Amino acid sequence: MILLDSLYINNSGGKILLDYLVEMLEDNNVSVYYLFDDRCKSDYYNIPVERKIFLKATLVNRYKFYKKNKDKFDKVFCFGNLGPPISLNMPVYTYFHQSMYLNIPKELNYYQRFVLKIKSEIFEYLLNNTDFLIVQSNLMKERVNKKFKLSKDRILTIPFYQENNLKSGVTRIKDSFIYVSGGGAHKNHKRLIEAFCAFYDKTKKGKLIITIGDNFSELLDVIILLQQKGYPIINIGFVTREDLIQYYYASEYLIFPSLEESFGLGIAEAIDGGCKVIGANLPYIYEVCRPSIIFNPTDIKDIERAFYNAIEKKEQKTEKKIYNQIDELLNILNNNARN
Repeated sequence: MILLDSLYINNSGGKILLDYLVEMLEDNNVSVYYLFDDRCKSDYYNIPVERKIFLKATLVNRYKFYKKNKDKFDKVFCFGNLGPPISLNMPVYTYFHQSMYLNIPKELNYYQRFVLKIKSEIFEYLLNNTDFLIVQSNLMKERVNKKFKLSKDRILTIPFYQENNLKSGVTRIKDSFIYVSGGGAHKNHKRLIEAFCAFYDKTKKGKLIITIGDNFSELLDVIILLQQKGYPIINIGFVTREDLIQYYYASEYLIFPSLEESFGLGIAEAIDGGCKVIGANLPYIYEVCRPSIIFNPTDIKDIERAFYNAIEKKEQKTEKKIYNQIDELLNILNNNARN
């Protein structure tokens, strides 16, 4: 039996990928025992109680679980960045998607940077308990190899994401822009919003759709104030994947100003939804697609220029470069032999 350890996954893009992975494992009748974050207790009700456990996501709880159950599994797949807390006599794969362990954004405050530094050191220490690291892009593979000196033979590039299989029931709105991302400082909402407002002041065109949750109160206050002033900024918060796909279908452009990404799940999903991509001129963008328009994400004037280029159709065709390799991942998990 495989242990799928997702103890630190409970929201955002990681949770979307986890839900998809669990669905595929169950559909393919893979023998799996799940270690879930207790913040996900309302989910995964279709999995029998004898094949799952929910724990509070702490290092101590995780250590106790492994010490107690280390002889019950044939293979371990850690889905929350960190390898097992103890050495195991079985194949161990760890999915790594936290690019901020590799490059801590300067936009974060001192406390956030300190916490990320500690987490990065824990990650590096636990690499000793992992046979193979799985990443979503060759860019991440190169960065992990460079920072942690992990052999490239131990880093597998297997991008996967749930492809869009829903039909559109909406009409695409001209000059509409969507940015699907949480509200962390490195996601760069403040520059994006300032650039959009400057663009709107001069053109009275466009609509900006964002997805900021209730836990980013300072940013939400700014958005509410701008809405009251008449700026067409629509915050839809966290919505279901089905609803989000309809927003993609309704939007002409995805604009993606994030300063740090391991993959950019929203980019691939938006392209599948028919959006043209306006992207930050950073390496992660080019791993996923050839964007229609690019900009310097640290330059508000350049982000503003990207909006003008969009309405003037100074763009090239967006082309997606990645594809879903979930079958390859399932094959690795199903294969009991070491690769």
